[in-house]
Amino acid sequence: MRTFVRIVVWLGLAFAVVSVAAVLVYRFVPPPGTPLMVLRKFDDRYSGRVRQRWVPLRRISRNVVRAVIASEDARFCQHNGFDFDAIQQALEEDRKGGPRGASTITQQTAKNLFLWPYRDYVRKGLEAWFAVLLELLWSKDRILETYLNVAEWGDGIYGIESAARRYYRRPARRLTRNQAAYLAAVLPNARIFSPIHPTRVTRARAATVLRRMNAVALGRKRLCP
Repeated sequence: MRTFVRIVVWLGLAFAVVSVAAVLVYRFVPPPGTPLMVLRKFDDRYSGRVRQRWVPLRRISRNVVRAVIASEDARFCQHNGFDFDAIQQALEEDRKGGPRGASTITQQTAKNLFLWPYRDYVRKGLEAWFAVLLELLWSKDRILETYLNVAEWGDGIYGIESAARRYYRRPARRLTRNQAAYLAAVLPNARIFSPIHPTRVTRARAATVLRRMNAVALGRKRLCP
């Protein structure tokens, strides 16, 4: 039993050290890929192609930044990785049989960058661990920059630069408010919904994003004022 406990402790310490090291490296170095990209590449249901162009936050339109925050995590600049008000609301909606979802941009970045896409308790626990590390070791700018560069925007389309060029034939820094709103509107399930062939649901969601964008305040030098 003592040997087993020692092994578990050493494995836990090794995981903690490796995960902290990985987070520190990716604070400065663009990640070469994500687990989701690897899974999609070898999944027969998808094309197998991976299109991604990493761009720094300064080369991404502020329209995109406002649209994604308005759509995915309105309190991004206020919380420390977990939006407990949104979690409480999601629990209440779950009890009523409504839609669930309270993951912050930090949690989604942790999941996209380090973990598998399938929902289970182990992944949610690891997601929380990595979210804490991101908030401790990265700036808010780096978290959002990474999220926008690894998010899936369609079959084989990863990152806002690839999405902007694929759908609108322009770089991410030149995206308009409407284009940014539609890209944010399809982000929860971009393999089903298209920003350039919107359904009624997509149009309604984009209209909501456009209204909420006005309430997103951004700093001049740093993302969060």
